[in-house]
Amino acid sequence: MLHKIVKFNLVFILVTVLLFACTTKQEQITRLFLIGDSTVADYANNYDPGKDYFKTRYPVTGWGQVFQELFVENELKNFKHLFDTDSVLIDNRARGGRSTRSFFEEGRWRSVYEQLKPGDLVLMQFGHNDAAVNKVERYVSVEGYKEYLRMYVLQTRAKQAIPIILTPVCRNYPWQEGRLENVHGEYPQAAKEVAEEMEVFFIDLNQLSMEAFSEQGQDYVSSHYFMNLPAGLYEAYPNGQSDNTHFQPEGARVVAALVFEAMKSQK
Repeated sequence: MLHKIVKFNLVFILVTVLLFACTTKQEQITRLFLIGDSTVADYANNYDPGKDYFKTRYPVTGWGQVFQELFVENELKNFKHLFDTDSVLIDNRARGGRSTRSFFEEGRWRSVYEQLKPGDLVLMQFGHNDAAVNKVERYVSVEGYKEYLRMYVLQTRAKQAIPIILTPVCRNYPWQEGRLENVHGEYPQAAKEVAEEMEVFFIDLNQLSMEAFSEQGQDYVSSHYFMNLPAGLYEAYPNGQSDNTHFQPEGARVVAALVFEAMKSQK
C-alpha cells in the first residue's frame, strides 16, 4: 500500500512539474507589435476580409509581413538587450493610409494598448501619411507628429513594454547623382528628436533604406524592390503598375532585414 502511495505521489509531482514547465514555456514568448502604415502592413493575413490576397493584391508586401521569418531560434541570443525569451511573435497592426493621428483616432492603438504586457515591444513607423497635406483625414503637422509619438511611447511604457521609434522607410525618389535622397521632409528628424528626448530605442530606417537602395542602384531597386510591374504578369495588376512607395517581396525582405539588424545593435 505504501509503495502505491509513493508511486502515486511521484507521478503527481512529475505531472505537476511538466505542467509548470509547459506554462513557463508559454510565458516565455515576447510579442512584438508593429504599428504604422502600408509599407509595414501584412497584406496576406486577411487584410481584405474574404478576398484572396494572391488574386487581389499580390505581389505587394509590407516589410512587417515578412518580419516573423527572421526571428529563428539561433538568432534570439542576439536580442538579450531587448528580451530574453524562447520565441518572438510578430503582431502586425499596421494599416495602409494611416498616420500617427488616424491610427489613434480609429481605435487601432487602443486595441494594441489593451493587449500589451510587460516585456512586449512596440515598433512604430509613421510619417508617409502624416505628411500628406492634401489629405486632411491623414495629415499631421511635424509638431503634432511628435506629440503622437510621445503619447505612444508614454503609453507603451505605462504597460512596462518597450517602444522603438523608426523613421519612415524611404520612397523610390528622388534620385540624385545615383543616390536616393530624403523625401519625407522634417519628419525623420522629428522622430529622432523624440527618441533622443525620451531616451527611446531608435532606428533611422529612412537613412538605412536610402543607403541600401542606393548601393543596389535605381534600375534594380525600381524593378525588383518597388511595385513597378509590367502588364500581364500578375492577376491583381493586369495593366501593370507604377508605384514607388510600396514593396514587392524582395524589397520588403531587404527592409525587414535592415530593421532586424538595427534592433540587434540597440543600446
